[in-house]
Amino acid sequence: MPTITTFTTYDGTELAYRTQGEGEPLICLPGGPMRDAAYLGDLGGLSAHRTLVVLHARGTGASAEPADPGTYRCDRQVGDVEALRAHLGLERIDLLGHSAAGNLATLYAAAHPERVRSLVLVTSNGWALGLGTTDEEWDEAVEVFADRPWYAEARAGLASIGPDTPLPRELEIVAPFAYGRWDEAAQEHAAAAQEQIRWEAAAAYHGEGAYDPETTGKALTALKAPVLILAGEYDAGPTPARAAEIATRFPDAELVVLPGAGHFPWVDDAEAFVRPVAAFLDPEVRTVTVDGVRLAYRVSGPEGAPPVVLVHGRGENGTGWHGIAEGLATDHRVYAPDLRGHGLSDRPGGYGFEDLRDELGGFLRALGLAGATVVAHSMGGGAACLLAQREPGLIGRLVLEEPPAFIPLDPPRPVAERPEGPLTLDWEVVTTTDAQLNDPDPAWREGLAAITAPTLVLAGGPSSHLPQEHLTRLTEIIPGARLVTIDAGHLIHDARPVEFLAALREFGV
Repeated sequence: MPTITTFTTYDGTELAYRTQGEGEPLICLPGGPMRDAAYLGDLGGLSAHRTLVVLHARGTGASAEPADPGTYRCDRQVGDVEALRAHLGLERIDLLGHSAAGNLATLYAAAHPERVRSLVLVTSNGWALGLGTTDEEWDEAVEVFADRPWYAEARAGLASIGPDTPLPRELEIVAPFAYGRWDEAAQEHAAAAQEQIRWEAAAAYHGEGAYDPETTGKALTALKAPVLILAGEYDAGPTPARAAEIATRFPDAELVVLPGAGHFPWVDDAEAFVRPVAAFLDPEVRTVTVDGVRLAYRVSGPEGAPPVVLVHGRGENGTGWHGIAEGLATDHRVYAPDLRGHGLSDRPGGYGFEDLRDELGGFLRALGLAGATVVAHSMGGGAACLLAQREPGLIGRLVLEEPPAFIPLDPPRPVAERPEGPLTLDWEVVTTTDAQLNDPDPAWREGLAAITAPTLVLAGGPSSHLPQEHLTRLTEIIPGARLVTIDAGHLIHDARPVEFLAALREFGV
C-alpha cells in the first residue's frame, strides 16, 4: 500500500512524498505544472519494478504551502529535490520527471550532476534548455488528430483561446490533444486535472528568471549519468522531433518514441510505457535496436571470452536462463536477449518464425557476435534453425533444446484462447506461431540439411509434449548432429540445469 511521509525542505516548508512499489527507489516529479501527484498513479505498473518515491510539490497534495509564493518557480524547487535526496539518505538518485517537471529534473541534474545516477524525462518540453514548443508548432503538430471524430469541435475550441482565457478553461480545451486515444480512461484522467492543479502556483512555475538555457547547457556537460528521453508519437509538446533535439543536449541520452502515445503515455498504453523505462533503470539490462525494434538483453561473463547467446522459448524471456548463464559465464561472455513480444523488448507485431530468425541474425550482427555459440529453446530453437540454414557462417555451434521439427502437427493445435489479465508476452506470438507449427513451410524442414554448424539436439524425453520421434528425425536431417535425451520434459534447462550444463560442456561449449 502507498504510504505518505513528510520532511522539511530548505526553507522550512513541510513537504510530503508517497512511496509505492518494490525495488530500488525512483524519485518521481509530477508535472502539470504544480499538479497533485495523484495523476501519476503507479505510472502504469512501474511500481512492480521500482519503489516509486513521488514528491508532492510544495503547495500541492499533502505538502504545505510555502511562506514565499515566489518559491513556486521551477528553479527554486531544485532545493526541494535535493532536500528529499538528503532525507532519504541516498548518495545518488534515479530521477524521473514528467512534463513540466522534466525541467525541474533537468535543472537538478545541472546543479547536482554528481548526485544523479540516471535520469528519465517523460514527454518533457525543454524550456530549461531553451527548446520549448511554440504555439505555432503545437497547432501544426495536433493536426495528426485530424481524422478523429472529435477533432473539428476541439479545433474550434483552440481558436477561441485568447490572452484572457482562464487557465482551467484552456486546459479543458486542449485536453483531447494530450492523449493517444480520447477514450473514457483518458477523459477521466483529464477531468481530474481541474481539481488537481494549483493554478496560481502553475502560473508562477515558468516565471521570469526560472531558466537560463545557456548556463544549464554548460552545466550538463558534467553529467555522467545516462538519460532516457521518452516522447509520445502523437504528443505536440514535445513532438518526437523536438524530443530528439532535447536529447542532443545531454552527454549520454537515448530517445524512445512510444507509438500511439500522447502526453500521458502510461494512460495510453501502460505496458508499452513501462517496458523501456524498466529496462533503462535496470543496471543488468542493456538494449539494442534491430530493424527498428528495441530489444532488451542481459550480458554476463568476462569481456573477450567466447560468446554464447541464449535464446528463450515462447512465453519466456532472457531471465529464464539465469542458472545456465551463471554456469557458462565462468569462461564465456553470455548474452540472453528478450525476443520481440517478450519481456522488456518491444511488441511490434510480426511474430512468425521468419521474423524471429531475422531478429536473431540482426542481434548477432549488431553486437558483433558472428561465430557465437547459440543455445536456443523451443520457439527460439526454431528461429535458430532457420538462421543456421540461411546464414551458415553466422553461428559457430548450435544447441537446440526441444525445438520444433517443422513437421505438420496431427492433430493440429486448436486456436488458443487468450487468458484474462496481463500477460508476459504479446498474445499475437501464440496465435502466429501456433498457425505456423500446424502447417509449417516445407522449405524449413528441407533446409535443415544446409546447416553446417556443429549441432547438438537436446530432447526432454517422454514427459515432453513434443513428439520425440520428431526430434530424432530432425537430428537425422542436420548433418553430423548429435541427439541427447535428458528425461526432464520440455524445459530441460530449468528442470535439470546440472545435466543440461554437462551436456553443453561435453559438446565443447
